[in-house]
Amino acid sequence: MRTIVEHAAGLADAARRAGELSARTLIFDIEPLVAYWNGTQETLDEGIARVLSEVAELPTVEVVCFSTNSARRPSAVPSTAGVQVVYLASAAKPLRTTAYQRFPRPGAVIGDQVATDGILARRLGYTFIQLDPPAGVPVGPRLMAAAGRLVQPLLFTEAD
Repeated sequence: MRTIVEHAAGLADAARRAGELSARTLIFDIEPLVAYWNGTQETLDEGIARVLSEVAELPTVEVVCFSTNSARRPSAVPSTAGVQVVYLASAAKPLRTTAYQRFPRPGAVIGDQVATDGILARRLGYTFIQLDPPAGVPVGPRLMAAAGRLVQPLLFTEAD
């Protein structure tokens, strides 16, 4: 069975689509939506707050998870009334899924990489909301994106 992939131009577009899906869990990739790869601690903290303020208005959301394969962590994991906020550093996406198993369904993984975020969504049975990559993507993520474009037609179905 192939997982549905949707495309979003940015945070507001991704949040709108997650609301239309009545998602109860949202898993956000950190780089580049929340903070850029070479960003500061301050930009990471600000990005998390920005994402939470955008999705806090979605009535069905119960869990917001920030997930990254890097070791970077926020200064503190903020809280939002009525929403469980989780931050997973060194998440080993898409290999490890145990940390996500108790999250309520339906859910969506919001990120830029098919090879990590998309396959995580597939393994969890979530929708994958793929973000358009920004300009200035580092070499490693560019190579991952190229590999993802090769496997995307085999693993995902485009949303109508």
